[in-house]
Amino acid sequence: MARSTVQPAVHELMAQCSSARELDTTVTLGGDGFTLCAHVRVRQLTRDQMQVALACWVVNTDAARTLGGHPPAKDEYRLPPDGTAVPDEDFTGRVMDHLAVCLHALDVPHSDPDGHLAITVPRTAS
Repeated sequence: MARSTVQPAVHELMAQCSSARELDTTVTLGGDGFTLCAHVRVRQLTRDQMQVALACWVVNTDAARTLGGHPPAKDEYRLPPDGTAVPDEDFTGRVMDHLAVCLHALDVPHSDPDGHLAITVPRTAS
């Protein structure tokens, strides 16, 4: 998930980000019976630094759930206030650890006010 889906999304957002706005996206990667989801947010801190914030979760999409009449609702693919997804701290931490190494983070991952993990990276990491 980190290398194939989240890292390319971060690079794309960083390339598009300007000091005037924050950009975000939710990316997914499907598997057998589950979908991995990640909400990625990027904002420019200074001319040379950006903040990357991340929250990840898993949506159960197995056949038993679907055949049992309880397929995943669209809300499960979005974080509050628009959805019902709850970030998985361990999963988020593993993906963020990968990003921190690949993007040459200037600090250690830390929680932000929205419950995402955030790191500061050099703008040249994009």
